[in-house]
Amino acid sequence: MKDEPDSHNSNYVSEYWDLVGGIGFALIALYCNNEHFVKFATFFSAFSIGLLSITISEIAEILAHKISEPYGSYLLTISAVSVEIILLFSVLLQSNNDANAIETVKGGIISAVLVDMNVLLGLSVFIGGLSFKEQQHNEDTSSTYTTILYVASLALLVPGLLNYTQHGENVIKIASLYIAFILFIFYIMILIFQTRTHTYFFKSTAKSRIFRYKKMIQEHSDLDEEKEEETIYIFDKFPISINFISMFVLIFIIGVMAEIFAKTSLPLFKSFGISTGIAGIFIAIVSATPEVFTAIKAAKDDQIQRVINIAMGASTVSILLTVPVLMFLGYIAGINLTLSFNPLEIGALIFTVILAWKTTENGETNYFEGLSHMMLFICYAIIAAFY
Repeated sequence: MKDEPDSHNSNYVSEYWDLVGGIGFALIALYCNNEHFVKFATFFSAFSIGLLSITISEIAEILAHKISEPYGSYLLTISAVSVEIILLFSVLLQSNNDANAIETVKGGIISAVLVDMNVLLGLSVFIGGLSFKEQQHNEDTSSTYTTILYVASLALLVPGLLNYTQHGENVIKIASLYIAFILFIFYIMILIFQTRTHTYFFKSTAKSRIFRYKKMIQEHSDLDEEKEEETIYIFDKFPISINFISMFVLIFIIGVMAEIFAKTSLPLFKSFGISTGIAGIFIAIVSATPEVFTAIKAAKDDQIQRVINIAMGASTVSILLTVPVLMFLGYIAGINLTLSFNPLEIGALIFTVILAWKTTENGETNYFEGLSHMMLFICYAIIAAFY
């Protein structure tokens, strides 16, 4: 019985490390920002955003199991993309003070897809392939997502091509607004396809932290069946309304951290000679942290379908929802944001989609296919550093 308190403390640490760490780093970031410790403010705000994003994704998964479809899937999508939008818009607002802010945002939009499809998917498939010779998924899922991403990538190519014509900046901006609107309509149609008419194309095996905790109890204790159904994870005990409020509070804290990060990181990147492409990659990695954690664990549990849904679903939303929202917010803020991406970004995006199509088309993955995605990303990062 004497060991019981230590066991409970260990469980609390394993359950709440992300929440406690996120809030703790947020307080440190606020202090460093007030004292003008730019490097530390950037570092701690980024860590706070990443950790609190993990907590938000956990709450979203719990809510998805409590509310009916299609609202559960929609909630998971919105929670995943909200951090990315907040971060990129915070950087966009710095465009009046930093000429590189808009290019960093563009790099962040593309990098979000490249990180999801090459780092998240590649690393998860690689790790899963080391544990299991081959892992199988619903090939309709990957086929549908790669088709969507291919069409969306070609749509983003249009404004960039206008740079090589005699049209002025105003025409490129109008074309960008049209493309953003079309992408948003495309997203609505895909949402209906995914949650209404063809749900069987996207069979999910998502498990929230509550289920992982139950499994731990079952494996490491001699409690009876009724006690095994209990959990200490507090958010699972909250009613739906309180969990929604908790998510909004955490998103607000992330918004504050994003403002600090945007204000301090851009001058820091510039002082170190970091290109806008690498800066965009860094922002994408910060926002993708919770998905990476979840996907790697799913791959190790032989849930590669879960990995495909996370990686390709997040990539789809990063283009079809993030782009229209940022265009709309930029228009309201009076910022001239266009979708004229450079050839490196568009080329990397299209090659990533083609590679994803080839590595997932037969419904099976192995560690070599995961390694291929990581190699493509490393090559892009090297070129982006000198572009």
